[in-house]
Amino acid sequence: MDSQERSSEEAEGAKERGLVYVWKAGSFSVTPERLPGLSGKTVLQAALGIHHGLLLTEGGEVYSFGKLPWRSGPEESCANSPVLENALLGHHVITVAAGSFHNGAVTESGVVYMWGNNSAGQCAVADQPCVPEPQPISISDSETSPLLSVRILQLACGEEHTLALSLSREIWAWGSGCQLGLITTTFPVTKPQKVEHLAGRVVLQIACGAYHSLALVQCLPVQEMKPIPERCNHCSQLLITMMDKEDHVIISDSHCCPLGVALSDSQPENPIFCSPLETPKGKSVTGSQSEDCQKPLVEGHRLVALESDGAGVLSSNDGQEDGEIPTPGNIPYPDKKEVKEYLISLSDHSLNESPEKNICTEPEQPSQEEQLSACIPGPPGTSTSALNSLVASCASAVGVRVAATYEAGALSLKKVMNFYGTPSSELGSQSGGSSPGPEALKDTREEQVKLESMQGKKSSSLVDIREEESEGGSRRLSLPGLLSQVSPRLLRKVGRAKMRTVALTPTYSGEADALLPSLRTEVWSWGKGKEGQLGHGDVLPRLQPLCVKSLDGKEVIHLSAGGQHSLALTAKSQVYSWGSNICGQLGHLNSPTTVPRLAKVCGDGVWSTAAGLDYSLFLADEQDFQPGLYYSGQETTSEKNSYENSYTKIPVLSLSCREIGYISNVIAGGDNCLVLVDKNVMGYIASLHELSSTERRFYFKLSEIKSQVLRPLLGLDNLGNANAIQLLQEMASRFSKLCYLIGQHGASLSSFLHGVKEARSLAILKHSSLFLDSYTEYCTSVTNFLVMGGFMLLAKPAIDFLSKNQELLQKLSEKNEENLQLVEVLNALFFMPFGRLHNYARTLLKLATCFEVASPEYQKLQDSSSCYESLAVHLSRKRKEAEYTLGFWKTFPGKMTDSLRKPERRLICESSNRGLSLQHAGRFSVNWFILFNDALVHAQFSTHHIFPLSTLWVEALSEESGNVNGLKITTPEEQFVLVSSTPQEKTKWLRAISQAVDQALKGTSDWILYGAGGNVQRQEPPISRSAKYTFYKDPRFKDAVYDGRWLSGKPHGRGILKWADGRMYSGTFRTGLEDGYATGEVYEGCFQDNMRHGHGLLRSGKLTSSSPSMFIGQWTMDKKSGYGVFDDITRGEKYMGMWQDDLCQGNGVVVTQFGLYYEGAFSTNKMMGTGILLSEDDTVYEGEFSDNWTLSGKGTLTLPNGDYIEGLFSGEWGSGIKITGTYFKPSLYENEKDKPKALLAGHFIRRKLGILAVPADEKWKAVFEQCWNQLGCESPGQGDRWKAWDNIAVALTTNRRQHKDSPELLSRSHTQTLESLEFIPQHIGAFTLEKYENIKKYLIKACDTPLHPLGKLVETLVAVYRMTYVGVGANRRLLQEAVREIKSYLKRIFQLVRFLFPDLPEEGSTIPFLSTETMGRRSFCSGKSDSRSESPEPGYVVTSFGLLLPVLLPRLYPPLFMLYALDNEREEDIYWECVLRLNKQTDVALLSFLGVQVKFWPGTVSILGESRKVSPNTKDACFASAVECLQQISTTFTPADKLKVIQQTFEEISQNVLETLQEDFLWSMDDLFPVFLYVVLRARIRNLGSEVHLIEDLMDPYLQHGEQGIMFTTLKACYYQIQHEKLT
Repeated sequence: MDSQERSSEEAEGAKERGLVYVWKAGSFSVTPERLPGLSGKTVLQAALGIHHGLLLTEGGEVYSFGKLPWRSGPEESCANSPVLENALLGHHVITVAAGSFHNGAVTESGVVYMWGNNSAGQCAVADQPCVPEPQPISISDSETSPLLSVRILQLACGEEHTLALSLSREIWAWGSGCQLGLITTTFPVTKPQKVEHLAGRVVLQIACGAYHSLALVQCLPVQEMKPIPERCNHCSQLLITMMDKEDHVIISDSHCCPLGVALSDSQPENPIFCSPLETPKGKSVTGSQSEDCQKPLVEGHRLVALESDGAGVLSSNDGQEDGEIPTPGNIPYPDKKEVKEYLISLSDHSLNESPEKNICTEPEQPSQEEQLSACIPGPPGTSTSALNSLVASCASAVGVRVAATYEAGALSLKKVMNFYGTPSSELGSQSGGSSPGPEALKDTREEQVKLESMQGKKSSSLVDIREEESEGGSRRLSLPGLLSQVSPRLLRKVGRAKMRTVALTPTYSGEADALLPSLRTEVWSWGKGKEGQLGHGDVLPRLQPLCVKSLDGKEVIHLSAGGQHSLALTAKSQVYSWGSNICGQLGHLNSPTTVPRLAKVCGDGVWSTAAGLDYSLFLADEQDFQPGLYYSGQETTSEKNSYENSYTKIPVLSLSCREIGYISNVIAGGDNCLVLVDKNVMGYIASLHELSSTERRFYFKLSEIKSQVLRPLLGLDNLGNANAIQLLQEMASRFSKLCYLIGQHGASLSSFLHGVKEARSLAILKHSSLFLDSYTEYCTSVTNFLVMGGFMLLAKPAIDFLSKNQELLQKLSEKNEENLQLVEVLNALFFMPFGRLHNYARTLLKLATCFEVASPEYQKLQDSSSCYESLAVHLSRKRKEAEYTLGFWKTFPGKMTDSLRKPERRLICESSNRGLSLQHAGRFSVNWFILFNDALVHAQFSTHHIFPLSTLWVEALSEESGNVNGLKITTPEEQFVLVSSTPQEKTKWLRAISQAVDQALKGTSDWILYGAGGNVQRQEPPISRSAKYTFYKDPRFKDAVYDGRWLSGKPHGRGILKWADGRMYSGTFRTGLEDGYATGEVYEGCFQDNMRHGHGLLRSGKLTSSSPSMFIGQWTMDKKSGYGVFDDITRGEKYMGMWQDDLCQGNGVVVTQFGLYYEGAFSTNKMMGTGILLSEDDTVYEGEFSDNWTLSGKGTLTLPNGDYIEGLFSGEWGSGIKITGTYFKPSLYENEKDKPKALLAGHFIRRKLGILAVPADEKWKAVFEQCWNQLGCESPGQGDRWKAWDNIAVALTTNRRQHKDSPELLSRSHTQTLESLEFIPQHIGAFTLEKYENIKKYLIKACDTPLHPLGKLVETLVAVYRMTYVGVGANRRLLQEAVREIKSYLKRIFQLVRFLFPDLPEEGSTIPFLSTETMGRRSFCSGKSDSRSESPEPGYVVTSFGLLLPVLLPRLYPPLFMLYALDNEREEDIYWECVLRLNKQTDVALLSFLGVQVKFWPGTVSILGESRKVSPNTKDACFASAVECLQQISTTFTPADKLKVIQQTFEEISQNVLETLQEDFLWSMDDLFPVFLYVVLRARIRNLGSEVHLIEDLMDPYLQHGEQGIMFTTLKACYYQIQHEKLT
């Protein structure tokens, strides 16, 4: 940071920051001295070794002082004033660390430099006893390829090892000893290696003691918890064991993994430990007595055998990765009986022999509060509940027996404890395992430590786990004891409804955890543990990191490691200490010291700690928020030259702020202590300390409220109804979230004070939204709770809680009045956090005054201050609103008000003062108006009506209309006038309603807007708005829900209206009525004047069914009228014909699912008049009808074989018909016997059908009219062409604009299509083929998008065509109709196209070819060049078929082809049978059978790419390319494409023959036909008949006599030939 960049204040105060004071450790009267020789440099960080120190200055330079034996010169090796480390100049150093005798520094780019003593490889340099100058070391991750160098953030140095924390939050280690945490036994390690055990976890901080290491690790988010292992991953023993012991069950989870201990390489001859299998048989366990990271496992086997799983009691959860509690399994002893007997004898023996000795007395009974916080090694929340469930499952297993024991009182917990708690020393002496001798003294010390660790195990409790928030659970549970102690409460809790499990530990909040220090932390330790400095409750060393379980949930934020002790600082400003306490360095006199205990530091809360060689320093807040330094450790007093050593009982204040200034950092080492001090220039530093100190105290208080008040309240029974409980839970969880944020902020402020202290990097400025949101959320939930009378509900069940904790509540709520109401206390407690916002604002303002007014810092601080202030004002207004609302509910109790009471509803004003009345109200009527923030309620006597504000409009009536003080209220279904008593009342109500409506439409209250500028008069709420509304009165819309745009109380604009029965209208509304085109579940189509008018589709019947009855066709004034198709699903009939006034009237066709077909006249929904009826077997009746399927009058009945009857008929078809008439048998006389009867009947029927149906051109008129209207034409062809183009452009752009808001509706290709459609094909001069192609391309694109009128038309036509000819409509009799309909479409669309493109020639005229286009096409049959002799003059013939079929036919192909297949079914079956039979022959046999001339037979064929001779066995190889070509006919749609395929097939045949003959030749039909027949057979086209008929019906008429026509005729001839082939 260059000095120019610094703002004025910082420049002024720069000399007064980071001053260094040093004094001798342990001296009684501290007189700190300024370190000389720094010439006004600001020191940012310092580190101390045993006899030396390092300083890091603001410019990133590093200085050393003290004894520096690794330096070369004698004057340098002992530097009284700091010496600059030149080797580091130019590398901007960001952090330094000092070990006992070596140093490290990390540069800005993440590179580590090491120097100093290297005897154990601690400088990561091989074979060099010391490193005189800082030397860069390479740390690279071998798992990445290529090798990436690892960037380092933080260093920590011990006596013989160094740890580094990387940018990816992983630990790297080098040096010697088990404190590295590496999986190796070869030391020194000079190449940095990753500590794999913590890989993948987020490590927040590292600390090194002399021979142990600590890491602060972020907890895993709950969902990432690893599955709980059953067995220890090191020694494969079960982690939880369960043992049946006479009348009770013993559950043990204290697995002590023997492999947690490293064994020295130097003494291999020692037996390490005996296997658990041998232990009970009396073998002793021994271990090496070496000092280096090794300890005997247990002196004596009796202790090991005490646990059913053969593990020791000394370690808590050793081998487990995360200390999860596994599922119970079997005991790993082969002979359980033997073990059981052994255990019983042991327990009896020990209990009988010395009951009084077993109860360990503590040296000093700690206070109750301390015992609460003394951390007992216990599993975390998850595990304990796992244990709990295990206990429950055992209980059910043991069942009756347990119940009986429970009733009898069973064992007391104390006895159970004694049973487990036999001290290790006693066991050791009983088994003769301990070794007296010179080591005896040391051993007794270890015994003492072990004995303490046992004690730690014993003091445990089992309470409801959720409530205790893993305050430490029981390690050993014996069911009867457990039940006798806690059963009634526990069982009640278990039985209570699951609803109350609200997690007060906030759930993982990603955002806050990413921006602020996490409080969800674990402490992991490893290395030597001889003094208990690892905190696992034992004195065993650990080779790998292990979690200190008792610190789970303690919110540790910083770790310090001393010579042989450790300190953990929590967010609540408490310090836990453990390890060696010889000099009183732990700050307490409790034992055991192998588990973390609270240090007793006076002052208002510790916020920084340092652990030295054998002492500790604590930085705590004194009065006036100034930091005071406390010392705990050895004290040297000098009296008459006789030195005597004493040590502190509790930490003593050794240095206060007044003496030297504001201390920001404390550093402890060996000989010396050091502090960094800031002078308080312009009050800047003091304000920062005040902010940070008050935030920490505030957090402490919130935590107290959470644990002492909120948690017990949540645990109470009978808290009222589920809603109240839910609101309480919501409040509790928001409170927890806020509390957690404050804790994080406190921690972040503490680390901020250690750093550069730039105002702009304060979290409260940088991440203000986090704070503002959390406070606002909490305010919402607490005011909702208040409004619903939550605090009053709590008062009753919590009454005895209050009486017990009166003092606590008064202390927390800071209210000292006598006889306080519980409700008031709770109110005060839960609204207390909001006062903090004023403090933020005040402190930020104080900080701002330290800067010049023009500086950006001043501006930022000033803005933030007003932001917090306005939020405070806003939230206090919210509280007032809530209290006002609560008062209202209390004043007016009753059923009506209860039904209106909702948590988020607030009262704005009400008219009980008679200030507002209803105009024209009766004399005795009571009208009470209540305005809430979401509704206006009008109450009369016993009824009330709620008008939601989002659909309420208010306006003041003008004076001249005679309505003095009148307000007109408009809602969707009511309109009324309110008259106020005075003009002031009128203004008040108008403003209140307007603001409330405005607020309701805006949604959440936007506090910044009117928070900043007081109460600004808001503008009127908009008249046009979007809202949702349910109709209750309107007969047509009753119970329908409308969601869309409104204008003054009426739906207006786009919207969706859904009825209760599932009907729906979606589209545009105009002043409350449906209008324009809409799509819906019921009716899709056109409206006019709120009636169905034009083309539309109506689905009726049960909407839920997948196939309701459907009508598609023309409507006139809400009635079916004109041509339409009605699909009656229930009767399985489909009607296609004319309608009038909702009835079938005129000509029509009906088909049924049973194959009946009727065509003829209808009258009033019945078949009446002349008609034709066909049945599936080709029986035909032509004549008179009087009702559906009822014959009546003259007619002719023709039978399938051609016989017919003429006469009078009466009766219903299918149920006996009376006939009076004459029978004819024409085939007797006519000589047509050879013709198949079926074919005769077929031709006869084809001739008759369609005459009485609706002509194709009369169908779907409305669809075409709609298209013409869209183009601006009154009737087809009448109108202005340019206006039509304008309309097209408008349609495209408006539609595009509508779809812009929802781009997902438009794909990219669709958008491109729309853009290209905006260019109109222009034509000047003669019409050429190129222009024709342009029009064709335009049409293809236009028909691709329904936004274009032509596209819309095609889409609708496809829809109606499919509706007509699928389902019941797939009837072979309808084929001719279907073909006629397509031809009619072509004709009518062609008319539209010619209107848009007038220079397009009319149907059948030709476009002349340009001369180049004529050349060079050889005719197929003649060999001459082709001049298209078939058309009158050379050129391209324009037809509607050629232009429009490519667009239309692919879309209509499936239903159409289906009809062809049905119609040709019989023919095709005969043809196919023949094809299959002939195809069994080989190529040569088939060619000769068909009479193909031998000269045309291919000699060689290509099989799989190689050419082979045609042998008599060859099959499917001759003319293969032509066969493949012909098979493509099935993949094309239009006749033109199919003809091209046929033509290509002929060309392929010629090509093949040319290759065989090697000379030019001309085909004659006699030669060609057999060859082509061969190809057709081999192509095996299943529906060839359908293909042939489709081409015949829809090919361009002018092609019939041309070349393609001849080829097609050949194909047709083949088809018939195959059917009649006589197979010899």
